[in-house]
Amino acid sequence: MDAPLNLNRGTVPQSITVTDNRTGETREIPIEHGGIAASEFSKLLPGVWFYDPGFMTTAMAESSITYIDGDAGILRYRGYPIEQLAEKSTYVEVAYLLLHGELPNAEQAADWEKEITYHTYIHENVRKRFLEGFNYDAHPMGMLVSAVAALSTYYKDAKDLDDPDILHKQIVRLIAKMPTLAAAAHRFSVGMPFVYPDNTMSYSQNFLSMMWKVAEPRYEPDPILAHALDVLFILHADHEQNCGTTAMRVAGSSHADPYSATAAATAALYGPRHGGANEAVLKMLIKIGSIENVPAFVETVKQGKTLLEGFGHRVYKNFDPRAQIIKKIADDVFSVTGKNPLLDIALKLEEVALADEYFISRRLYPNVDFYSGLIYQAMGFPMEMFTVLFAIPRTSGWLAHFQELLSQDTKIARPRQLYIGNDERDFVPMHQRG
Repeated sequence: MDAPLNLNRGTVPQSITVTDNRTGETREIPIEHGGIAASEFSKLLPGVWFYDPGFMTTAMAESSITYIDGDAGILRYRGYPIEQLAEKSTYVEVAYLLLHGELPNAEQAADWEKEITYHTYIHENVRKRFLEGFNYDAHPMGMLVSAVAALSTYYKDAKDLDDPDILHKQIVRLIAKMPTLAAAAHRFSVGMPFVYPDNTMSYSQNFLSMMWKVAEPRYEPDPILAHALDVLFILHADHEQNCGTTAMRVAGSSHADPYSATAAATAALYGPRHGGANEAVLKMLIKIGSIENVPAFVETVKQGKTLLEGFGHRVYKNFDPRAQIIKKIADDVFSVTGKNPLLDIALKLEEVALADEYFISRRLYPNVDFYSGLIYQAMGFPMEMFTVLFAIPRTSGWLAHFQELLSQDTKIARPRQLYIGNDERDFVPMHQRG
């Protein structure tokens, strides 16, 4: 199969020409939005499938939510650069942007924040009969996956996906309740009593209160730490068609309710290849031990004996724009908490790697996970909570994709496979089997 591709703009048609060498039949297929329709290939080559493990070169959706240019290090939500949103916006406002396509005006922002604020409480049975039914040493992320799925049994109207008002209510509930469930999972895992939401606080402040309040009448989060957490929530709110978002879309394509689909996405995030990267960075820095050991560690990476965690990305072949923002936020956090002792190792590792042709030629740069774990640890979060902290803000992005696929009337996901097993063979009775 020949598929000459010409991406020149202007006088050259934006298309490719495909020839089936078995028959000599040729078909011209247009290039639209940087992609070509597989359905056009199937007209020429029925029964011949693209083989693309991991969907490395396959677009499984059309989306107007997030734009990424990995070569240029660009990330935009609904067209807005992530740098501007991190500097000027709030997580709750960004959640509105992702779901509605536009930034809210003053009245819309006030209504949206009120909705989110007053849906933070969870049903008492979720806490008393469900969360407290886990084993004493249950992982908070496992508890979160299960609790999110369980919410579908409390809100039975959630299955009515055709009613916009009902769908909106579930979206608000999920965004509002995720911090409550997350904090409850942590408190249970360390044997501390549940803390109810404080609806006089902002989204991030309220989460910190539910995490750390002990006996004081009212917990007062440090404004610098609350702001840093809010920025981290913005940076993690969406990231195009990653593993968790794809799981959300696949589950959502069956018209599962939003809670079940969000649980599927959360379960995908639970995997160490997806949501556990910042934890791996910390373990790597602890293993290195000191600045003096950095050059020797880098050599083991170059020899293929170990991995350099927190460098490189499936999408970015340049600096991850989120990493550069987080590095600045880290200074603010450490001014309150004191410097994380692992920071000097991280800075030295970054310095050595970015000056080495081995990493430069492979376009390996720090990603969002390289510094986020250091910040979370400095703020007091245990490593078991790192992925939970990822899931809280990503919920708004997942739900934006869920809402979008419903509006597109997306077909149920059903990828093809290339069968490589046995040809037809006859059943052999047990006494004749070797």
